[in-house]
Amino acid sequence: MKIRNKLIMAFVIMIGLPFILIATTTGTIIYYTIANVNNYYDVETTSTKIITNPNYFVLDSINGLYEDLKVILKNDPDRLLSQEYVKSINRKLEKKSSFLVVLHEEKVVFVGDRERLKQIQNEFPVFSLYTTQGDSGLYFDDSQPFLLRKTDFNFRDQTSGSVLIVTNMETFLPQVKKSLIHLVICIIAIICFTAFFLVMWLYRGMVRPLNTLRNGIYRMKNGDLDFEMKGDTDDEIGRICDDFEDMRRQVKILMEERLEYEEQMKMMISNISHDLKTPITAIKGYSEGIMDGVADTPEKMDKYLKTIYTKANDMTYLVDELSFYAKIDTNKIPYNFTKVNLDQYFTDCMNDLVLDLEVKNIELSYTNHTSKDIEVMIDIEQLKRVISNIIGNSVKYMNKEKGKIEVSLEGKGDCVKITFSDNGKGVAKKDLKKIFERFYRTDQSRNSAKNGSGLGLAIAKKIIKDHGGEIWADGEEGSGLSIIFTLLTTKGQESEAVYKVEKEGKEGMMNSKIKN
Repeated sequence: MKIRNKLIMAFVIMIGLPFILIATTTGTIIYYTIANVNNYYDVETTSTKIITNPNYFVLDSINGLYEDLKVILKNDPDRLLSQEYVKSINRKLEKKSSFLVVLHEEKVVFVGDRERLKQIQNEFPVFSLYTTQGDSGLYFDDSQPFLLRKTDFNFRDQTSGSVLIVTNMETFLPQVKKSLIHLVICIIAIICFTAFFLVMWLYRGMVRPLNTLRNGIYRMKNGDLDFEMKGDTDDEIGRICDDFEDMRRQVKILMEERLEYEEQMKMMISNISHDLKTPITAIKGYSEGIMDGVADTPEKMDKYLKTIYTKANDMTYLVDELSFYAKIDTNKIPYNFTKVNLDQYFTDCMNDLVLDLEVKNIELSYTNHTSKDIEVMIDIEQLKRVISNIIGNSVKYMNKEKGKIEVSLEGKGDCVKITFSDNGKGVAKKDLKKIFERFYRTDQSRNSAKNGSGLGLAIAKKIIKDHGGEIWADGEEGSGLSIIFTLLTTKGQESEAVYKVEKEGKEGMMNSKIKN
């Protein structure tokens, strides 16, 4: 959910949720309050006036007793002089937080609660000054609030009298007070719950992802890339976390590649120094022999000079291979792709190599299991270098008196698989992937008498990759080695296309025109 939508929802929740909860809570509290009051005061009402206008309910709750008194005052007023009768009336009033007062000639002849009467007696109206009519009452809002219903009358002897029903408003309807307290507590709780819910929701959706992102940035700043950042949400912050995780993975890959590259550079420098040191030592030794007169015969002199020349050629070959690999590894050598007939191309290459191999007692065979009309887009010179390097590697490690190298072509969908198999000493399974690394040799001591730069198969791998193919090795130690690579065919492609080759790693891509 987008942050904008979250804020809108938070506003709606902040307004709507408390309103709904408060309305529900208020209705529930009012319902149970009315039920409790009805049960406690032995009345039946469903009116909310119990809470909104408790004075009205007070009058209504004692209305029955008041009407009975009015009937007595009309028919037999002297009955109020009976202590037994007025006490029975007062007991009924006590259940309703009220008490009875009877006056005769402005003198109190009966009081249901003397202590309360002393507190409020000064507020009483005098005879005939006030008489409640109907269901009305007189409310005194002083430090001791009370509700008064008063009727003046005359006894049979025509003396004045008054009957008062006094209701203590401080103690009346405790259920209402309790309910109001509960309602206030519930409103506060609802507001706190809503605030807590919104805070936790926003924290979970916004603050926590930001803290996670901040922690990830801090760890990356300190060089720690071994962690994973997961975006828990699908909003903008979650997408930022996902993008940050992608960036972390890319940075980690780049750092690992950099460390691996630095390690390879160290190894390469060590290998180069070793491979150059061997011919330089030989050249220096034979040169000193000539200078010291050790080569005192024409035969020795000729031998020394040939050795120096051979070692110099080895150094030149190694330097040339290093220079070529450096250029091709940084994409500084452009490819001139040409559409050629694959069968004819390999036939020509094999014819160029077969005589040289026969001299070394190695049999070269070529078999084409694909259509002879298949065409591929290749750089003729660079692919020839691949073939030469692979066959050269087989010759270098041939340990049989009668060597054999087989070259075969097989169709594989829109590509062609080319296999070079020999019957040499082979390579251990664990080393098959390593033979394409720079300067890798199965003889790790590097004291092998086999000539070579150790870059041949690494160069072949780079050229095949740039042709859009794959290259790998198969075989077992003692059973020969097979090197296989694939090339894409021109089937389904236009006769002309533009191949983009990355130039110098940072300068973008360069175009190479395909020739027909």
